[in-house]
Amino acid sequence: MASSEASCYSLVFDDPSEIPTTQDLRSALQKGSDEVKLDTLRKIIAFTINGNPQPALLMPIIQYVMPSRSKQLKKMLHFYWEVCPKYDENGKLKQEMILVVNAIRNDLQHPNEYIRGATLRFLQKISKDAELLEPLVPICRSCLEHRHSYVRKNAVFAIYTIYRELEHLIPDAPELIQTFLAAESDATCKRNAFVFLSQCAMPKAVEYILQVFDQIPGMDEQLQMSIIEVIRLDCKQETTHKARYILLISELLNASSHAVKYEAATTLTSLTQNPAAIKAAASCYITLVQKESDNNAKIIVLDRLDTLRSKHGHVLDPLVMDILQILSSADLEVRRKAISIVLSLTSSRNVEEVVLSLKKQLQKTQDQEFEKAPEYRQLLIQSIHVCAVKFSEVAASVVHALMDFLGDNNNPSALDVVAFVREVVEKFPQLRDTVCEKLIQTLPEIKSGKVYRGVLWILGEYVEDVKAIQNTFRELRKVLGEIPILASEQRLLEEASTEDSEEKKEGEEKKETSKPKVLADGTYATETAFTSMSSARLEQVKAAAKPPLRALILGGDFYTGAVLASSLTKLVLRYSELGSDKRKRNALRAEAMLIMASVIRVGQSKFVTVPIDEDSTERVMSCIQTLSELESKPPVHEIFLKDTKKAYSKMVAAQEKKAAEKKESEEAKAKIVQVDDLLSFRQFSKKATDDMLDDSEDVNRATGASEVTEDFISNLSRISQLTGFSDPIYAEAYVKVHGFDISLDVLLVNQTADTLQNLCLDFATLGDLKLVECPSLYTVAPHSFQSIKATIKVSSTETGVIFGSILWEGPGMAEQCVILNDIHIDIMDYIKPAYCTEQQATVRLTTPQFRSMWTEFEWENRVNVTTTISDPREYLHHVMKATNMSCLTPEGALSGDCDFLSANMYAKSLFGEDALANLSVERTENGTITGHVRIRSKTQGIALSLGDRITMAQKDNKPPV
Repeated sequence: MASSEASCYSLVFDDPSEIPTTQDLRSALQKGSDEVKLDTLRKIIAFTINGNPQPALLMPIIQYVMPSRSKQLKKMLHFYWEVCPKYDENGKLKQEMILVVNAIRNDLQHPNEYIRGATLRFLQKISKDAELLEPLVPICRSCLEHRHSYVRKNAVFAIYTIYRELEHLIPDAPELIQTFLAAESDATCKRNAFVFLSQCAMPKAVEYILQVFDQIPGMDEQLQMSIIEVIRLDCKQETTHKARYILLISELLNASSHAVKYEAATTLTSLTQNPAAIKAAASCYITLVQKESDNNAKIIVLDRLDTLRSKHGHVLDPLVMDILQILSSADLEVRRKAISIVLSLTSSRNVEEVVLSLKKQLQKTQDQEFEKAPEYRQLLIQSIHVCAVKFSEVAASVVHALMDFLGDNNNPSALDVVAFVREVVEKFPQLRDTVCEKLIQTLPEIKSGKVYRGVLWILGEYVEDVKAIQNTFRELRKVLGEIPILASEQRLLEEASTEDSEEKKEGEEKKETSKPKVLADGTYATETAFTSMSSARLEQVKAAAKPPLRALILGGDFYTGAVLASSLTKLVLRYSELGSDKRKRNALRAEAMLIMASVIRVGQSKFVTVPIDEDSTERVMSCIQTLSELESKPPVHEIFLKDTKKAYSKMVAAQEKKAAEKKESEEAKAKIVQVDDLLSFRQFSKKATDDMLDDSEDVNRATGASEVTEDFISNLSRISQLTGFSDPIYAEAYVKVHGFDISLDVLLVNQTADTLQNLCLDFATLGDLKLVECPSLYTVAPHSFQSIKATIKVSSTETGVIFGSILWEGPGMAEQCVILNDIHIDIMDYIKPAYCTEQQATVRLTTPQFRSMWTEFEWENRVNVTTTISDPREYLHHVMKATNMSCLTPEGALSGDCDFLSANMYAKSLFGEDALANLSVERTENGTITGHVRIRSKTQGIALSLGDRITMAQKDNKPPV
C-alpha cells in the first residue's frame, strides 16, 4: 500500500527554462540512441524525485528502454524503478509492473554476473514491496549457488533484506544461509552470510563460531570483525561460552589487521577485569599507536588507553616506559596525549625512569631537527616540572639540567624553566643554595627580559648568605657593564667622535648631497638630503655589542630595570642584617644606589630606544629612597624581605588547594547516588567487567533518539505569529533549533468560506541561512487547517532573518498574497559557555589565550552600562545569564567588598567562533553602577548580537533569579 505522502530524501536541481515536454521525452526514448536514452532517463528520474513523476512515460520506458542490453541503461533503470510510482490511486500494483517484474526476473537469470549482482543490489532497495518481490524469491535463492562470488555475496544481502522486511516470503532463510555458510569458501560471501545470522539468528551465529573456533585467527579481517561484534552482543546476555570467547579475543590481539586488534582489545576489557587481560589490551593499544600511521587513529587509541588508565591505573603502571616510546611519533598532539597519560601513571616507583626519559627527549630537541621543536621542548619542560614538584626526590636531579635552557632562544621554554625553578626553590628550601648559585652563573647567557625578571626576583628573594650576595653583585656588574651607564656611553660616543676628527668641524657638521627628482607634473627638482655625522655616530654606539642586561635597559625594557632595582634593594637589606662589616655594607648600598640612579639617568638620555616611563621611574626612586633611609624605616624592610615572598607562598598554596578541590569534586561526582536509585549488592552482582560497548545505543544517545525533549510550555514560547487575525489566512510557526538545522512547523488556517487552490508558502532567508526544500502546492478547504514543515540550514552565528509570503488562487482564479512577519533567529541558541586560559599560571608563563585572541580580533562592540542593579557582582551574573558566557576571572579575584569590578568572559558558538567580553564597572557614591562592556569577535554578527542582548537585558531592571 502506498503511503499518503512519499518520503523525499533529496532534491535535484532542474532548470525550469529547459524542462522538456512529455512528448519530447517520449520521442527521445523511442528514437534516440543509448546515450540519448540514458540522458533522458536521468532527467525523468530528477523530475520524479522533485515531485513530477511523469506517469505517462512508464509504458514508453518499458517498451523502448527495458529491452536494451546497455549495462549503464540497466543500472539507470534500477534507479528509476526505485523512485517511480508503482501503485495506482487505490493502492494496487499497476498492471505495467508485471512487465517490470518479468524483466527483473530475466536479469536475475542473466548470464552476465555484473547484471545479476546489480539486480540483486536493486532488490535490497525495494524490500518493502511484497507484490514485486514474491515471484522473484526463488530466483534469489538459486543465485546463492552461482559460480561467481559477486553474485553470491549480493544474493545473501538480498535475502537478508527480504527476510528482515517480509519474513513470510523466505521463512527458512536462517537455515538456508547457515547451509550456505558451511559450504562457502569466498571470504566476503562468508562475512555477509555471518552478518545475516548475527542479525536474524544469533544462536546459529554462535554455533558457527564454536564450529570454526580454531580457524578464526587465520580468517579474513572482515569476518573477524563480525565475529567480535557477535561476541559482544552474545555476552550482553547470559552465556556459557564466555571463557572461550576471552581466549579467542586474546588470540585476536595478535592479528595482522590494526582494526581487528583495536576491536579485540576494546572487547576484551568489556569481557573481563582480569589484570593480565587488561595489561594485554593496554599493550595492544600501545603497539597500535606505535605502528599506525594515521594521527587521528593514534589519538583515538590513546583516548581509549586513557579511559583504561582511569579504571585500572595500578595495572598499567609497568607499561609507563612502553607508553613513553610513543614520543617517537612526529605529531605534537599525539606526544601531548601520551605525556598526559604518562604523568597520570607516574608514581614514586617509576618517576626516576620517567624523568630520565623526558630529559633524553629534551636533549634530542637540541641535537636533532624536530617538527615544532620549540612547542615540544616547552611541553617536555612543563612535564618535568610537574614530576619534580610532585616528587621531591627527582627535583634536585632535574633542576640543574633544566636551567641550561634559561638562555634558550625559544622564549616560552625559558619562561617555563623560570616558573619551574621559582616553584622548586619555594617548596624545597634545601635546594635553594645550589639553585641560586647556578642561576648566578647563568646570568650572562640569558637573552629575554621576561626571563631576566623571573631570575632577578628569585635571586632577590632566596639568596640568603653574605658570600652568595657578593657573588650576585659581581655577576650583575658583568651583565650590566661599566657603571654609570650614561657616562660610559657618553665616553664611547666621544671616542667615536675623536676617531672622526678629520671630518669634524665646529658644532655639528652636516654633509649635503643632491640628486635630481621627477615631480608629478614631469618637471625636475633638486632633492637635498642632510646626514648628521653625530647622529650616525650615535647609532653606531647604540649598535655596538653590549652585555645582555645592559642591552635590555638601553633597548627600553625599563620594567626589567625596575625589577633589578627591587632585587638589589632586597639583597642590600638582607646583607645589612647579615653582614658585620659596616664599611662593606655601605659600599654595597652605594653601588646598588649608583646602579639604580644610572638606570634612571640613561632612561632620560638619547642613548635609549624609548625614554623611561613614569611608573618605572617611581619604582626605582622608591628603592633608592629605601636604601638612603636604611636604618630609619624598618617597616619597609619587612615589606621588601618578607611580604613579597609570603605573597608568592600564598599563591602557590592557593593553586595547590584549587587543584586538590578539583580532584575531590571529580571523585565526588562519581560517588553521588540519588535517593531513588536501586541498591546494588556486590555479592549478588554479576557484572565484573567494564561497560559493554553497544554501537546502536551510542548512536541513539548521540542523536538524542532516547531522550524525551518535547515540552509543551517551551514549545509555546517558540511560536511566532506570521499573519494577523483579520487576514484571509492566519499563519503561525513553531521554530525549533536542531544544532545546525532550523525546522519550521507552520500552521495555516483558511479563515474564508472559499477553497484556496495552489496555495504556496514561499520562504526566503537573510544571512547565513539556506532553505533546503522547494515549496509545494496545497489545496485548503474553507475554514480548514494545513500544516507545512520547512527545514533551514545554518552555516554561521551571524544574525539571520526568515521572511516570506503566502500565495494562492482565490475565486475566479485571481492570485492573492499575504506577506508574512519576519522571524529573527536567536543567536543565543548557538552560543555556549566555554573556557580558555585567561591569566598566567605558575607552570605556564606564555601569553594567555584570552589576551592573544583579544589582540587578534578586529570587531569590537562597546555597550555602556545603564542599570538599576547596585551590586557589581550581581550585574556580572546578570550579563553572563543574558549572553550565555562564562566568567574566566577566578572567584578569588572577585571576592571581597569593593566598588570596582573587572572581569573577562568567554563563549564559543556551535560553529567554533569565539566571543570575548570584558566587563569594567564602578559603583558610584549614590549606589548606581557605571562602566561599559566591551565585546570582541572575529565576525561582526556575534559582536553586534551579543551587544544587543546586553542592551535588552539592561532594560529589565530585575536582577536574575
